Amino acid sequence: MKAVIAGAGIGGLTCGLCLQRFGWDVEILEQAETLEEVGAGIQISPNGMKVMQALGLDEQVSESGFRPRASQIRRGKSGRVLMVNPMGSEMERRYRAPYIHIHRADLADILIEALTKQAEGVIRPGSLVTGFEQSSAQVTARLENGAEVRGDILIGADGIRSAVRDQMLGPEQPRFTGNVAWRAVVPTDRLGRNVPPPAASVWTGAGKHAVTYLLRGGKLANFVGVVERDDWQEESWTEPGSCEEALADFADWHPIIRTMIEQADSHYRWALFDRDPLPKWSDGRVVLLGDAAHPMLPFMAQGAVQAMEDAFVLARKVSETGSIAAACRNFFKERIDRVSRVQGVARANMDLFHQRMPQGPLWLADKVAPAAVERQLDWLYGHDVTKG
Repeated sequence: MKAVIAGAGIGGLTCGLCLQRFGWDVEILEQAETLEEVGAGIQISPNGMKVMQALGLDEQVSESGFRPRASQIRRGKSGRVLMVNPMGSEMERRYRAPYIHIHRADLADILIEALTKQAEGVIRPGSLVTGFEQSSAQVTARLENGAEVRGDILIGADGIRSAVRDQMLGPEQPRFTGNVAWRAVVPTDRLGRNVPPPAASVWTGAGKHAVTYLLRGGKLANFVGVVERDDWQEESWTEPGSCEEALADFADWHPIIRTMIEQADSHYRWALFDRDPLPKWSDGRVVLLGDAAHPMLPFMAQGAVQAMEDAFVLARKVSETGSIAAACRNFFKERIDRVSRVQGVARANMDLFHQRMPQGPLWLADKVAPAAVERQLDWLYGHDVTKG
């Protein structure tokens, strides 16, 4: 059996590995001509690391990343700590897997190496999927250059602007959230005393928030800053912006935030759009995965992780069910409630992180019932798709 995957992002690469694990031949079609170091940091929570464990890659991911000691919420201007939850060994004991921060390019390298170790030529760069055709016996991916690639299943892991989804369901109508996000990565040796703490830190403020954490064993620091504004609405996350613009958005914030912005070599921004859950993710032998199926706001740090979960569940379903079409429908049924819940919590966090109260519910939760706050994440971090 052969799977054709549109897109060599984290979801597509993980899906390829999961399918190989179940005995499939895999061909991944990637629009980029070369697989270069792109992107920034991502967070892999324990539910995602369980997929890496099943693939035998958890040690490599841990060694290439950074293990935060805690998650914390701070005031953006003063740096005052409002809430702290332990991570590290405490989280690993609770969920039987660690929480890892890793550069997107480092994770992609690990996945690509594992894929090509199983079979050379798995990834086909310079291959933009523009559409598909299918019959009862096979599916054909059509490429921009006129070529065609055939297989038993086509998996649309082609991201937020998915051509596979557009053909299946028609163009979507996302809603602009009124928020624009900045991102940057900076070597920590440039930051002096203003290296961010070794934690997954959310810095909150009126109408904006920032996220900081460390990568590559602490050699890099990752910055994401989200600002409420409506004067710019380009969704591409590779759109360059200027240091001056980013600094203006966080002009009176803590020195850690300002120094990270000042010392970064490049600054990228993207407008954040929200989307309703799709009515289906498949059509016959064609199925969607990750951002193509359920793009979500970044306020739960679950975009890549939910794609990893998708990858394992889909690979298992199509390998254990006789009908590919039925397996794809069952995949949707198993996943839709969970990813919709993550989408909803991420949407709620957008407002929570921008609270304008001097001491809001975040501070109160930490003081009154910190253990209860920790238990609220059990449904997310404690889930293990590899045991289903």
